[in-house]
Amino acid sequence: MSQSQSRTQGRTGTAGEPDPRRWWGLVVIALAQLMVVLDATIVNIALPSAQRELHMSDANRQWVITAYTLAFGGLLLLGGRIADLVGRKRAFVTGLVGFAVASALGGAATGQGMLFGARALQGAFGALLAPAALSLLTTTFTDGKERGKAFGIYGAIAGGGSAIGLIAGGLLTEYLDWRWCLYVNVPIALIAIAGAWVFLHDRRGHGGAARLDVLGVILGCGGLVAIVYGCSEAQPRGWNDGLVLGMLVGGAALLVVFAWWQSRARYPLLPLHIVRDRNRAGAFLTMALAVIAMFGMFLFMTYYLQVVLGYSPVKTGMAFLPITAAIIVGSTQISARLLHHIPPRVLMVPGAVLAAAGLAWLTTLTAEPAYVSHVLPSEILVGLGMGLIFMPVMATATAGVAPQDSGVTSATVNTAQQVGGSIGTALLNTIATSASATYIGSHLASAAREAGGRLTPAARDGVVKDGVVHGFTVAIGWGAGIMLLAAVVAGVLVNGKAPKHGEGAGAPQ
Repeated sequence: MSQSQSRTQGRTGTAGEPDPRRWWGLVVIALAQLMVVLDATIVNIALPSAQRELHMSDANRQWVITAYTLAFGGLLLLGGRIADLVGRKRAFVTGLVGFAVASALGGAATGQGMLFGARALQGAFGALLAPAALSLLTTTFTDGKERGKAFGIYGAIAGGGSAIGLIAGGLLTEYLDWRWCLYVNVPIALIAIAGAWVFLHDRRGHGGAARLDVLGVILGCGGLVAIVYGCSEAQPRGWNDGLVLGMLVGGAALLVVFAWWQSRARYPLLPLHIVRDRNRAGAFLTMALAVIAMFGMFLFMTYYLQVVLGYSPVKTGMAFLPITAAIIVGSTQISARLLHHIPPRVLMVPGAVLAAAGLAWLTTLTAEPAYVSHVLPSEILVGLGMGLIFMPVMATATAGVAPQDSGVTSATVNTAQQVGGSIGTALLNTIATSASATYIGSHLASAAREAGGRLTPAARDGVVKDGVVHGFTVAIGWGAGIMLLAAVVAGVLVNGKAPKHGEGAGAPQ
């Protein structure tokens, strides 16, 4: 036995035995994943402050979120394949370093362009970090019961991290400055880097003669960028605008060509056997649809609480605490305990229905204070539902994958999540803004006629607030419908059985 093999076994245990440091490794992976996920929403509460300081328009403000999620989702497949080729630990640490640097640049932004660029750079390095983290988790925990616990924790972070970001954003914005919502990533990344060197063992990449699929990167990323850009431009331009239609149709066409090319490329960016599996494809689609609805809720509830009800950033963040707790309970105490005994869709379908019911509850919101009667019960329902969705979706999507494809498979899971968030933010924001504008225009005219042409500032403000909330409820209603569609997809496509002892969750039977 060589010295290098002895050192490797000292870190990972003897052949066939689990890594003795695997639970500490999970802590490191979870910390890095939490940083990536919460960064998608931590700036939500800071957004009004950043918008005022950097003079952003209402139409452009969404790019603080969309630039991150679009770069993240667009480059995840590339990041996952790089992790497979060069090694997961190397990709993991590189992603952490780059993410920290980009966060520091964003915190120091002097204009909206610099902030948008830094957020996109964060997304790019996150696209390298996230699939490396999930593939490390997938290859470290192979026993069914341990895998369930590990994915329960990971699923809680994937769903609850967004809400934790809102809480952290409130505290940092109120007591420090909105810029600290970005600066905070630097010490977190440094701790994760140190932990990675100590507790995560490297696994040799599977590069060999393999090459990156450059054409696949161009087609896949180009298609995703075009679709999300088209959705975002639909707000100021309208859905019938030539640029909007061109982006949407062109993006869809690029993705069709991407799929064709992947069936012929020698070293495909996304091997099609990964998405041809019925259970895996169902998990990917369920994830994307669920996140579209959830991201819309976070965005609109943040503005409802801060702008309409006048909550402080900290109070707004604390108002999201129940959904965080509900996601953690649903993922770690329900899903993780039951998935080893029941088929994944038995969790996914009720979870999506619960979340849809919670969103539907919000469609009756008004401009009057309604946290206890509407927001709180909705958060509990949505949180429990998402906890029942995230954990089995991730476990099912990554089960039974060959080690050399674990990175790109993990990337596809994250792509579904992040592109869903990006499209959800852009699409639902467009719906809300359009509905609000229509409502405010018609009701201001009616109120002016009733007041004899003299509308007081208080009456005008009341109509505007009512219109804003009306837009939110219309968009959230669409979100509830999308969540129900996720339930249908999970029920029809995901037909995997409960895993046997020693198998990963959702493993084909």
